[in-house]
Amino acid sequence: MSDKVIIFDTTLRDGEQCPGASLGVKEKVEIARQLARLKVDVIEGGFPIASPGDFEAVQLIAEQVRGPVIAALARSTEQDILRAAQALKPAKRKRIHVFLATSPIHMQYKLRKAEEEILRQAVWAVGLARKHADDIEFSPEDASRTEPRFLHQVVEAVIKAGATTVNIADTVGIAIPEQFGQLIAGLKMHVPNIARAVISVHCHNDLGLSTSNSLAAVKSGARQVECTINGLGERAGNASLEEIVMAIKTRADFFHVHTDVETTQIYKTSKLVSALTGMVVQPNKAIVGDNAFAHESGIHQDGILKLRETYEIMKAEEIGWQASRLVLGKHSGRHAFSERLKKLGFALKKEELERAFTQFKTLADKKKEVFDEDLIAIVEEETTTIPEAFRLEYVHTTSGSETVPTVTIRLAHAGKTLEQTSTGDGPVDACYKAIDRITGLKGELSDYGLRAVTSGKDALGEVTVKYRVKELEVTGRGTSTDIIEASAKAYVNAVNRVIYRRGAKPAKEERAAITP
Repeated sequence: MSDKVIIFDTTLRDGEQCPGASLGVKEKVEIARQLARLKVDVIEGGFPIASPGDFEAVQLIAEQVRGPVIAALARSTEQDILRAAQALKPAKRKRIHVFLATSPIHMQYKLRKAEEEILRQAVWAVGLARKHADDIEFSPEDASRTEPRFLHQVVEAVIKAGATTVNIADTVGIAIPEQFGQLIAGLKMHVPNIARAVISVHCHNDLGLSTSNSLAAVKSGARQVECTINGLGERAGNASLEEIVMAIKTRADFFHVHTDVETTQIYKTSKLVSALTGMVVQPNKAIVGDNAFAHESGIHQDGILKLRETYEIMKAEEIGWQASRLVLGKHSGRHAFSERLKKLGFALKKEELERAFTQFKTLADKKKEVFDEDLIAIVEEETTTIPEAFRLEYVHTTSGSETVPTVTIRLAHAGKTLEQTSTGDGPVDACYKAIDRITGLKGELSDYGLRAVTSGKDALGEVTVKYRVKELEVTGRGTSTDIIEASAKAYVNAVNRVIYRRGAKPAKEERAAITP
């Protein structure tokens, strides 16, 4: 059985220190619950001394979240440690995380203390924390810039004082993987009692190396990694949890370790953190970015369609995505285009496929991505003419700030004129209800979009709707200088597409009012 790497999540503490990512108490608790579903081993709930809100968040997480160890951060001072201990009281499994800077630059300019004073304070702080919890983590801040000799001395002393985890922090993100791996190996070689504690690492991403440094440390014997969802954190952020976990899982042949993280919860957790912090994940972000499992290159798409492993080292489903995504754009080839049409229910002859593919390429040069509704429009334009089962003849609207929106619709059908009047939450809603009464189709509007086709006050507006009847979803379009008329045209166009595609029968004519 391989060794386990403990995943220590500090999204709620260090991640929240990312400028603009501040979280409220309820939001922190919500994320903590999701982290428990993700099955991280340790949740660092916050820095209780920092603010009443942070104290309350840690306390509520300690009360309400079960499964992971709940940790609280404290400087090596009495008030910090006692405040952390108080916040953690409700937790069934708790850890006090104490830190103190040990690098020459921090000792001289920030703390103004000599090595001997730092050593005594670190030992004292761990001893005090140990009176309030059995699980104590000590972090020599700025460890990657600390003299190795002194770092070994501090680590040995805090373990002797009762620290169960020693966390080697690359606080300013200056480490290089080879160097950082050697630093961890040096601890194992030169600290006599190192086997009594778990070696942890906490890497920042200032040089874009936080994940690489963390994994180099794991290879050298570290068995806890501190990380955050989406790599949130101070400045350029922290090591990304999803990258660490999936690297260990995907390259188990190299690392020979494992984690207990439920990887199918990764994507959901990423989206939750992004939504609550307002920090948007970049599209090309590893593992959780929108493009992480997306392919546009025709060569790549052809390979994926033949055998997924040709261009993917992970399954999208492993992190909670539904499947890989083939993006149709100007780089896509016939294979992907043809496969997408088959999924949409089209079986084209060779000549029809070639004409449709030519139209697709022309459109792809104008758009970043070609969507399913675009493909449907291309195919229907190249191969069919949609019969007008219903044709819009008349729209009359009455609305105002103190008037119930009322719309009268008149449609032509089978040589007769059908008319209905309806009210709604707005003129568009009333318009669609009137059309539903006339056609008798029991569908639902799943999307509505409006854009200006031309410029100026009398701009031509184009309305696009997505209309679903049972399992069939179609796209309808309509244009007019009047928004309500354009909306009605789009809806009627969608109804006609449903009738054509599935042979759906409209309502009996006698159910609608017929004008002479």
